[in-house]
Amino acid sequence: MASSLIARLASEGRVLLTEVEAKQVLAEAGVPVTRAELARDPREAVAIADRIGYPVVLKVVSTTIAHKSDVGGVALNLGDARAVEAAYVSLVATVRAAVGDGVEGVSVQPMARPGIEVVVGMTRDPQFGPVVMFGLGGVLVEVLDDVSFRVVPLAERDARAMIREVRGFRLLEGYRGHPPADLRALEKLLLRLSAFIEENPAVSEVDLNPVFAYPDGAVAVDARVALALPHTEEDR
Repeated sequence: MASSLIARLASEGRVLLTEVEAKQVLAEAGVPVTRAELARDPREAVAIADRIGYPVVLKVVSTTIAHKSDVGGVALNLGDARAVEAAYVSLVATVRAAVGDGVEGVSVQPMARPGIEVVVGMTRDPQFGPVVMFGLGGVLVEVLDDVSFRVVPLAERDARAMIREVRGFRLLEGYRGHPPADLRALEKLLLRLSAFIEENPAVSEVDLNPVFAYPDGAVAVDARVALALPHTEEDR
C-alpha cells in the first residue's frame, strides 16, 4: 500500500521519491497519473515500450534530481524501438555528465494526448499545515501566478471553488470552439490528493505539473513527492 511504501522510504531517510515511486503511491490513492515503469538498461526500456505501446516518453529516474527537464533528462514522442534505445543511452549519458552518479535508469511512459495544462500541488505551511494549490499554466504557472489555495482537508465545495477562483477559469469552460474541461474530474483529483495527504503525514510536498485537463477526464503526466525528514530529540 502507498502508506507502507512511504513509511519505509521515510525510515530510510529518503527525502525525494522517484517519479516511478511517486506515481505508484498517487495511483494507489486514486489520483490519476500516467503509467510509469522503471527500465535499467536500453533493452528493458524497449521491452516496456513494446508492451505499453508507442509513442512513449522517457524520463531519467533519480532520487536526487527534482526537475528532470532542467538537466536534459526527458525525451518525448518516441515512436519506435530504435528511438527508445537511442534516447535511453543519450539521456543517461547527458544526466550523468551534468550531475554525476545517482541515476537509476529511466521511466517509460505513454505519451499523453495534449489537454489544457493545469498544476496541482501541496506544501506544508508552518501555521496552517498542509495546503493544496490549484492553478493554470503548466510550465508558465510561475509567470502567470494564477493560483488558488485551500487548507487540507478539502470538502467538495472547496475543490469546486478553487477551480473557479483562478482568473483563467474561462479556458476550462471552453473557448473559441474548444470543448470545456471535465471540471468534475479536476474536483475529484483535488479531493483525492487531499485524502492522500491526510493519510500520509510524512509527505511534505507534492507537485503535479502538468496535469492535462480533457473533456473526459484529467491526468497528471509528471509527479514529484517529497518527504519530511523525521524529527530527532535534538530538533525538539
